[in-house]
Amino acid sequence: MSSALDGLRVLDFTTTIAGPHCTRLFADLGAEVIKIEPPEGDMMRSRPPQRNGASTSFGQLNAGKKSLVLDLKTPPAVEVVRRLVATADVVVENFRPGVMRRFGLDYEALAAIKPELIYCAISGYGQTGPSSQLPAYAPVIHAASGYDLAQMAHQGEQRRPDYCGIFIADVVAGTYAFGAITTALYQRQATGRGQMIDVSMLESMLTLTLSEIQSAQFAVTPPGRPIFGPVATKDGYIMPAVASEKTFQSLAAACGHPEWIRDRRFAEYNDRRANWGELFDELERWSKERTTAEVQAMFDRHGVPSSPYRTVKEAMCDPQLAHRRALAEIRDAGGTFRALNPPFHMSAAEAAVVPYVAVLGEHTETLLTELGYGPAEIAALSG
Repeated sequence: MSSALDGLRVLDFTTTIAGPHCTRLFADLGAEVIKIEPPEGDMMRSRPPQRNGASTSFGQLNAGKKSLVLDLKTPPAVEVVRRLVATADVVVENFRPGVMRRFGLDYEALAAIKPELIYCAISGYGQTGPSSQLPAYAPVIHAASGYDLAQMAHQGEQRRPDYCGIFIADVVAGTYAFGAITTALYQRQATGRGQMIDVSMLESMLTLTLSEIQSAQFAVTPPGRPIFGPVATKDGYIMPAVASEKTFQSLAAACGHPEWIRDRRFAEYNDRRANWGELFDELERWSKERTTAEVQAMFDRHGVPSSPYRTVKEAMCDPQLAHRRALAEIRDAGGTFRALNPPFHMSAAEAAVVPYVAVLGEHTETLLTELGYGPAEIAALSG
């Protein structure tokens, strides 16, 4: 199959996670992504796991991209970028607001070179406003968005926010940036003009708290919506999601308790919500006498949405993922590793990670030659 974004050229000035996640999606769909790195490389190149000096954390975010090393603090390197922009469709950066302007590479400067350029800036709080200059990483954004306290409110007696180990804000912001850029490319087909896209991690993270945004404005009769959580079994825990009348009736059948459907504590949704704890106490009296596998089999038989708790390693072995070819084998300087393909399939286009990671500066000479630089100039730019 063809690639949906074949022929599109993306200049990638991003580092860490949010920006690279966005631009790797472009590479997965066939765009030529040129990653512009400082002489020391993207900081993620030093992150574990490392094999022979190659980071798989870096690799999974940057597979399929070309690597061009430029020191943007020098005028000759800035001139290289200006020449590249004339050949490009998209620029993506996630510096703190104002950094690209100091380089002379902000949207206004680059749009003067190529008016049809799509320029996307990802930052913690947005390009303007009272918080725009604050430093921001995903854990900070989780706290600032209200997400951490909203999650803590569902944890019973817990009185301290959770530690942050998974950087949700980066992935969400990078995904929104990808959607915004592709939307702008579609609009450009009609107008012939490019535009600036300003993606805020804070606002991206707030999209995960849609119910909480409404309950922050309007009173909700306690206890609010049902809380989904672990149900104990003989040998572990399982997560059922009883979110509709049909699934409640299926749960009652699965547990051998059809009387729950007529029980005044549980029969109606509002009563069930008010007595949610009692319902799950009853459920655990049944589930604790059975293994997780036995409970899961019974839930599956009756159509109760549920899953055992798994590690990521266990999830990666799921036959469903193998069926969908969700994981691909990638090659880098350290050997091979597995990384996710895009979580969507397209019937008329390839959507898959390019199974190769460039070493730092691998494409510098080729790209500079393409721009008309001679050997002496390339040597000077390469330091």
